[in-house]
Amino acid sequence: MRIIAGRWKGRRISAPPGDAVRPTGDRVREAWMSIVHPLLPDARVLDLCAGSGALGLEALSRGAAECDFVEQSPRVLRVLQQNLEALGNPPGARVHRDDAVRFVSGLPAGRYDVAFADPPYAADTARLLVEHWIAVPFAAVFAVEHSSTLAMPAIGETRRYGSTALTFFRASP
Repeated sequence: MRIIAGRWKGRRISAPPGDAVRPTGDRVREAWMSIVHPLLPDARVLDLCAGSGALGLEALSRGAAECDFVEQSPRVLRVLQQNLEALGNPPGARVHRDDAVRFVSGLPAGRYDVAFADPPYAADTARLLVEHWIAVPFAAVFAVEHSSTLAMPAIGETRRYGSTALTFFRASP
């Protein structure tokens, strides 16, 4: 995997070994970033189910001021921390070992400008995260990657890329 744009454009990052983590492909990540790009300069970003950290690292590379990475697997966290080290441990990057649903359950409305979630497709995590965001919109824009067969609430805007879909939720101003 590589960083697509920004100050770290072209830099390679590692993905955790095995099939426990499904890294977002370059095509889908580029589509994701092109949609939120105008919001990224100086943004507060949240990367839930962070895995390798590719989404949050891409946001930091494109000018986000800070990013909280949330990942619960110790093995996957090691890879994320190695990726951060390889990029010079950016000062705005913070890593949290926690369950994504538990992490967002204590967040206030408007804590982040942009939040990403790339949970395992087989789990119910995507639906639970969206339910929390609907109850308390912890980010101005919340984007979740999920299986294209999973229906999301109609208040979101869904874009499909083969078997993958991205749904964007926007808080009322």
